[in-house]
Amino acid sequence: MTDQPEINLERLKALRARTFRLPPHPHLSTPAGALDFVNERGFVYFWPITGIDLPSLWMAVAGERSVADNHDDPGHITWGWKDAALPKKIWYYGKILRRKATIISLEIAPYFYALSENYGSLEEDYLLAYEEGRLTQAARQIYATLLDKGILDTISLRKEARLLNAKESVFNRAMEDLQKDFKILPVGIAEAGAWKYAFRYDITARHMPELPEQARQIGEAEARQKLVGLYFASVGAAQIRDVTKLFGWPPELVKRTVERLVQAGILVEAGHPQKLGLWLVLPELVD
Repeated sequence: MTDQPEINLERLKALRARTFRLPPHPHLSTPAGALDFVNERGFVYFWPITGIDLPSLWMAVAGERSVADNHDDPGHITWGWKDAALPKKIWYYGKILRRKATIISLEIAPYFYALSENYGSLEEDYLLAYEEGRLTQAARQIYATLLDKGILDTISLRKEARLLNAKESVFNRAMEDLQKDFKILPVGIAEAGAWKYAFRYDITARHMPELPEQARQIGEAEARQKLVGLYFASVGAAQIRDVTKLFGWPPELVKRTVERLVQAGILVEAGHPQKLGLWLVLPELVD
């Protein structure tokens, strides 16, 4: 029986300090730095998400601490950067991974889109999804409204889609469903509603018409391997359940993707000196 390699925790800690932008590496301090960070990592969360290891813009700016409640916290400059970037198309932003705010580089967005339930027609894909039970009635109404009316802020969209009397949870879930499947995305900010602040939404394929064409050249297996490879390039080591939890893919597809990355030498199987179970690790992080 051969000895199983083991994760070198010091090397893992050093890698995550670099990829998460933690000390001794300098925190981000400019919008340009934020863009470089997203482009380097491929995709990050906007806020850190409990139970998920993934770089976030907040942590890269404010450090390894909880998101502050007070609005004048220096870390909240990220909010302004994100809002200013929405109409500029410098990255892709929406509630994607686990329905949480995700920022994706323009280079990597086609790989996500290639795994979405979109097949090339912004006028027909949503109807097919609705007929097959993959889209709720509320989501269908929201998408149809944007298709007909053009860009709308959240307040106007809810009114035009005739969802003013719908439960808040029903409307929010529909908005998340549409973002998660790359059907709509926020493209700006409007002074609307009680807080004079609301996202403006458009249909993804209309706002970024190049995205479907770029995605068409990418196979699903290739897309999964690319995204999982980037995930491990950021976190260094994880278990297969962590991959499944983040991306939400069927376990069999996650298993197949990971096996291919191991066969290609991009990942190795290893033990953890402090935790049970089999881990998948970048080769340079094992002894």
